[in-house]
Amino acid sequence: MATIDRATGRNVHPCLITLQADRAEFGELVLTQVDPRACLKRLRSLISPNPYELEPVRPLVTFDLSKFRLMDSLDVVAGLDSRPVLMDLTPTEFEHLIRQLFEAIGLDSVNTQPSKDEGVDAVAMNTDPVMKGLCVIQAKRTKNVVPFETVSALAGVVEHKRAAKGILVTTSWFGRASEAFANEHGRLELLDGANLVHLFKKHMDLDVIPGPTPPKRRPR
Repeated sequence: MATIDRATGRNVHPCLITLQADRAEFGELVLTQVDPRACLKRLRSLISPNPYELEPVRPLVTFDLSKFRLMDSLDVVAGLDSRPVLMDLTPTEFEHLIRQLFEAIGLDSVNTQPSKDEGVDAVAMNTDPVMKGLCVIQAKRTKNVVPFETVSALAGVVEHKRAAKGILVTTSWFGRASEAFANEHGRLELLDGANLVHLFKKHMDLDVIPGPTPPKRRPR
């Protein structure tokens, strides 16, 4: 159903009913004979408390994570000092800290087991009804520029995992060729050390110190 958001004046499509059912469960229904209320209750649906006011509910969205080998989460933030140096963390600690950052941003996130998922260190799930999708994340704790080959390989991982986006996070920086490739690809996001400083401050109120400052680029 389309309506106008009174706060923004923009067209919106509020979700008034949301439910989840697998193929077998849905196949048992005889839709021409069910009582709508009883059927929605059986399917454990979530219904707007004020449908006539078009009050939306958050859509139920699930993602197939069976293609990833997940691991238990670590709370890295609890052990940090007031100005953590990201290069002082172990690679595993850095990967879990990045997962906590994406959780603070508002995405459901999990870490994957080392060396099991083509370099994927974490998976973030966006359940927004418009922008929903699964993002694969690679976290590179390094003092050197991230090689172009690492960025281009991530594009292949995005396709293989059928992800909505690939995000490459680093304490260092990216070269021009990598940035141009990501922009042309359209589904890659590159976050360098400067981006991390901003994101950690904005979403977690952490004053982090990333890797070294990238060298100044020569004018083209």
